[in-house]
Amino acid sequence: MKKRVLAVLLAGVLTVAGLTACGGSGDGGDAGSGADAGSESDAGAGSKSIKVAASATPHAEILEEARGLLEAEGYDLEVTIFNDYVQPNEVVESGDFDANYFQHIPYLDSFNEEKGTHLVNAGGIHYEPFGIYPGTKKSLDELEEGDTIAVPNDTTNEARALLLLEDNGVIKLKEGAGLNATVNDIEENTKNVKIEELEAAQVSRVVGEVAFVVLNGNYALEANYSVKSDAIAYEESDSEAAKTYVNVIAVKEGNEDSEAVQALVKVLKSEDIKKFIDEKYDGAVIAFEE
Repeated sequence: MKKRVLAVLLAGVLTVAGLTACGGSGDGGDAGSGADAGSESDAGAGSKSIKVAASATPHAEILEEARGLLEAEGYDLEVTIFNDYVQPNEVVESGDFDANYFQHIPYLDSFNEEKGTHLVNAGGIHYEPFGIYPGTKKSLDELEEGDTIAVPNDTTNEARALLLLEDNGVIKLKEGAGLNATVNDIEENTKNVKIEELEAAQVSRVVGEVAFVVLNGNYALEANYSVKSDAIAYEESDSEAAKTYVNVIAVKEGNEDSEAVQALVKVLKSEDIKKFIDEKYDGAVIAFEE
C-alpha cells in the first residue's frame, strides 16, 4: 500500500508539472483582439458576439448547448477552451474576452487579491458535488478500525471532503473549521481512520487499495462514476459547500449588467439548460438554484 501511494504521489507531481509548463488555450485559438461585451460580430449583420473563455468539461459543453438559445436572442457565442486556471481570468481582465466560465467564487476572490484584477460574479450556474465512493468497501457501515480513506490534498477540496465525511459520521472536526478544514482539524476519529491525502486527479486511481475515496464531480465523471447510482453519499444542494463553490460566469467589473452578459446568464439558467445538465451529467453536475 505504501509503495503504491508513493508511486501515485510521484505521478501526480509529474502530471501537475506538465500541465503547468504547457498551460494554454486548449483549441489552439488566440485570445482575440479585445471586443467589448455585445460588440458587433464580423460574421453577421445585426448579430452580436459574446466571447467566453472556459474549461472543457463541463463548462464548454454547457456553453455549446446554449449556443442555439443565444442565437435566438441575437448573439453569436464564441467559446475558447483553456487548460489552465490563470489565462481565462487574464483575458477577461484585459477585455479580450467578455466572460469566463470555469471557477467558483473563492477562487475568483483569491485571484483578484493576488493578481490585482477586477473580476466579479455575474451569475451562479452550477456546482459539482463531492461524493464518497466505494473502494474495497461498499458501505460506511463496513468501516473498521484503521481503514484508509483517500481525499484530495489541495486546501479547497480537502476541506470539502472532510466536511462530507463529518456529515456522514466518519469523523468530527473542530468547531469553526468549516471550509478551511485540514486533517489537523479532526477532533474525533473513533475508528482511527487514516485520511490519505493525494493530488485530486490521483484519488480515483487508488480505489482498489483503500476503503473509500472522496471525489468531486468532474473527477467522478472522468472515473466513470455516477453520483446518483455510485456515490454512497454526496453534498446536498443546500450544503455550505454547494452554495460556496457554485461555478459562476465571471466578467470584468462594470460589465456584469451589460445586455450581452445578462443574456448569457439568463440562457445558462434557463430550464432548457437545467434539463441538459441533469440528463448529461447524472448528478455529477447540478444546476444551481438561487
